[in-house]
Amino acid sequence: MKSKGLIALSPLGVFVILYLVTSIIAGDFYKVPITVAFMASSIYAVAIFRDRSLKERIEIFSRGAASSQMMLMIWIFLLAGAFANSAKVMGSIDATVNLTLNLLPSQMLLAGLFLAACFISISIGTSVGTIVALTPIAVGVAQQTGTDAALMTAIVVGGSFFGDNLSFISDTTIVATSTQGCKLSDKFRVNSFIVIPAAVIILMVYYFMGTNVQVSHQTNAVEWVKVIPYLVVLLTAVFGMNVMAVLTLGVLLTGVIGMLTGSFDVFGWMKAMGDGMTGMGELIIITMLAGGMLELIKQQGGIEFIIQRMVKHIHNKRGAELCIGALVGVVDICTANNTVAIITVGGIAKQIGDRYGVDNKKAASILDTCSCFVQGLIPYGAQLLIAAGLAAISPVSIIPYLFYPFSIGIAALLSILFRYPKRYS
Repeated sequence: MKSKGLIALSPLGVFVILYLVTSIIAGDFYKVPITVAFMASSIYAVAIFRDRSLKERIEIFSRGAASSQMMLMIWIFLLAGAFANSAKVMGSIDATVNLTLNLLPSQMLLAGLFLAACFISISIGTSVGTIVALTPIAVGVAQQTGTDAALMTAIVVGGSFFGDNLSFISDTTIVATSTQGCKLSDKFRVNSFIVIPAAVIILMVYYFMGTNVQVSHQTNAVEWVKVIPYLVVLLTAVFGMNVMAVLTLGVLLTGVIGMLTGSFDVFGWMKAMGDGMTGMGELIIITMLAGGMLELIKQQGGIEFIIQRMVKHIHNKRGAELCIGALVGVVDICTANNTVAIITVGGIAKQIGDRYGVDNKKAASILDTCSCFVQGLIPYGAQLLIAAGLAAISPVSIIPYLFYPFSIGIAALLSILFRYPKRYS
């Protein structure tokens, strides 16, 4: 059983060796394209599972690659690419960056961007929507101020997980509370004690880091009409509109305003949209290959193996909480989706919690926080992939600057080890 479980998980090891280890040895994360690493590990995954015919293995892989969840992500990628590039060609990004630089003093740019990402994400309940809306602005600010684009992108990604973790309308919050049988408001209360101190610390870090940020040249006057697409996208997202509807509205606005201001004609608009969608090609390939490979791992019992091995080491309440956090984190690595990870381990987490007396509100908080911690750091997760695609950088280059995801992982661990908040521990 052990050997079968390790074999089931081995495609992840192949990916890590091919991409991360090789890139570290070479000293360059662009030496090995992430698409090639995923293709090789996917071929390996299909090849090693011999208990089914080749046709069946390929069908399982294809089912995972083209699941409804994967297709939804691809739709979002395409719309995000179309919106981002048409907004860029129309001049919306430059106008929004100029507005940001005029409104915020230089030393508040990093902290202000983090606060904006936190506010938007907790309002709309989705990290992806926040990243799509703010990453182009963050990259534009980076260019204007001479700041590292990876750092600015990481600030947006980190802030986006604040709402993903805490928002009442976040998928992860809803799933975590429903699997553990507690109220949204109770889970929010417990979660706040754990992650808000971390958010305040990171906000102060960004404030002090921003004291050295200077605008590299004089900003231009704000073309207000060109800011409208981003304002509408942000406001409609905050008021809870579906992310695909938000992006579609944004694409239409860039077309109308772009043609009215003479930035492009209808054919130029179509070309801008087409170029943006084409630019998302690598993300779509990675998404489908990862989805197929992870489905094969799941079908071969890789995730079940992890769960069975980990629950053997529980002896007390602290161990139960550690196991719940580790379980959801490891499964998130295997599925690259924090909502799916919570759904997968939610039932077993509830059983573990009930057996060892873990408060269900604390269990729900650990599930959500640990899944967001891991999801915020894996380079093949939707959030890092789309942020890297919009910023035209490697997803791995963002990871060293992801202070907030790192901090909530540490906060969750400390809350388990030192038994706080006391009332729920």
